[in-house]
Amino acid sequence: MTRQHGTEAPSPETPSLQAAPHPVAPDQAQDEPRKAPKSLFYRRMKRIGWNLLPPLTFVAIVLFWSWSVKAFKIPAYLLPGPSAVFARLFTDYQLLWNNALITMTEIVLGFGLTLLTAIPLGLVIALSPLSKQILYPPIVLLQLVPKIAVAPLFLVWLGFGMESKVLLTLLMTFFPLLIASISGFQILDTRLLYLTKSMGASAWHTFRFLRVPSALPVIFSGIKTSATIAATAAIVAEFVGANQGLGYVLLKGTSTMDIELTFAVLVVLTIIGIVLNYVVEISEWVMTPWQRSANNS
Repeated sequence: MTRQHGTEAPSPETPSLQAAPHPVAPDQAQDEPRKAPKSLFYRRMKRIGWNLLPPLTFVAIVLFWSWSVKAFKIPAYLLPGPSAVFARLFTDYQLLWNNALITMTEIVLGFGLTLLTAIPLGLVIALSPLSKQILYPPIVLLQLVPKIAVAPLFLVWLGFGMESKVLLTLLMTFFPLLIASISGFQILDTRLLYLTKSMGASAWHTFRFLRVPSALPVIFSGIKTSATIAATAAIVAEFVGANQGLGYVLLKGTSTMDIELTFAVLVVLTIIGIVLNYVVEISEWVMTPWQRSANNS
């Protein structure tokens, strides 16, 4: 037989270039759809377990506290058991609640004034070299002065009312947030500013869509630090001079050797600190959605 030029008959020994589809076993075909629900269930259970770690840690600490008191036979006037302390939370509920409202008011007012003053001042110092030269040195000098030494002066100037406690809370929480605000507003790369300027963006749009989003994570780190100091500042101010508040109740409990009441106040202060921390965490979660997407990816 004659072959046409340029064509070649396929050889029977030559395998076909198109591979045959790989046969799938029936059991394997049935198992593949089940992998996705199993993986989804595993992720959900892992997330639930991860979220349960903080309360489980708290429960473990309470159990260890109770076991230590019984195992080492510690007297109640030195370290009461958790059951006695939690019982005082209910028996002295009215006393603790009324004074907790006063302390929380001092914390909210003092910390709120810190937010309203430290962040704008940090922006001014970060963007203006002249303001940094004028304002930053006296602020650092004020920070070096021990706040406990200044607290009695506040009592002389402002009396035993809430004003002296709010002012001391403001002073103790101001500097960490100011430093974080300055660092946050200065963290932006100048090349990005040149890029946005070359693209015709106005100063307001650059500030709103570039400088503020880049500064928010650093600012919130300072807010978290100041929030942990706020409760301590209010209690210290009440230690110096007060006739109401959780600090006053704490001093009253220690002076009368009512250790159960003292520990009950500490529990209430811990709850206030946890609530304040969660408020800051939720605020950061709402205001920085790009952080959520980065953490979930």
